[in-house]
Amino acid sequence: MRPQPPATHAERLRRRATYASVSVALTLIVAKLSAYMLTESVSLLSSLIDSSTDLLASLVTLFAVRQAMKPPDRMHRYGHGKAEALAALAQAAFIGGSALFLSIEAVRRLIHPEPIEQGAIAVAVMVLSVVLTFGLIRYQRHVVEATGSVAIGADRLHYTGDLLTNAAVIAAIVLTAWTGVAAIDSLAALGIAAFLLRGARGVAIDALAVLMDRELAQEERDRIARIVLAHPGARGLHDLRTRNAGIGVFIELHLEVDPELSVGEAHDIADAIERELMGAFPNSAALIHQEPAGLDDERLDHRIGEHR
Repeated sequence: MRPQPPATHAERLRRRATYASVSVALTLIVAKLSAYMLTESVSLLSSLIDSSTDLLASLVTLFAVRQAMKPPDRMHRYGHGKAEALAALAQAAFIGGSALFLSIEAVRRLIHPEPIEQGAIAVAVMVLSVVLTFGLIRYQRHVVEATGSVAIGADRLHYTGDLLTNAAVIAAIVLTAWTGVAAIDSLAALGIAAFLLRGARGVAIDALAVLMDRELAQEERDRIARIVLAHPGARGLHDLRTRNAGIGVFIELHLEVDPELSVGEAHDIADAIERELMGAFPNSAALIHQEPAGLDDERLDHRIGEHR
């Protein structure tokens, strides 16, 4: 497993990534707004709207990353990681509203087609957008690999989708200029609106999963169980609970040990297993309750019908 960088270095990387994202979005908004005023291309308008939502998303991500990196305090003993999920939910609302506005404008242009002026300028701006976005994605990928940041990872996926959007806009402008069919521009905008809505839905689902404390995937739960049971002092486990808090994972479970062990010996086994879990799941916190094997007590597993 790749070693994690020192916290201060990781924080600097996260902040630089958010600043880079905001800077790219601002640059593209200015360029696309200028080009749209000259061309009145509705597909270019769609890209301008997308860049505007990118800026909002990047600003929200910047704020969320700064909040999420704050250490636990007396009022937030689990930390501030869910700030990222709240920010993602706001992003989904921004993107969904923008897609709705774009759809209305595209339908209006289908009913009342308007020719694209200065198509070469629009293409040049979109090529610039592709180049800057590609560079940002490469840098964000480096940050995600070095820090494991969920927020930066989501932002990178968002901008990866933008590459497809920009390519679609370039194709629409070129085809419209070549064929003279103004409807191509509007149809491309409708396609981009559908893409934005699909992305907003995915972001909202992921954010709600964090906010609602959804369990980790079954594969990861099985991996946790294997790590626990691999320790020679573990007789069994039950009431395994997990959740993703945005920038980290919380793991809680009841560990069954030999009833003849002393409290200190059982504690040492739990400590060793906690270290294994936190090594296997970066940015995680594990809490293990030890109890004698064979104890017949009230269990969460029984209440929800799970057998482990």
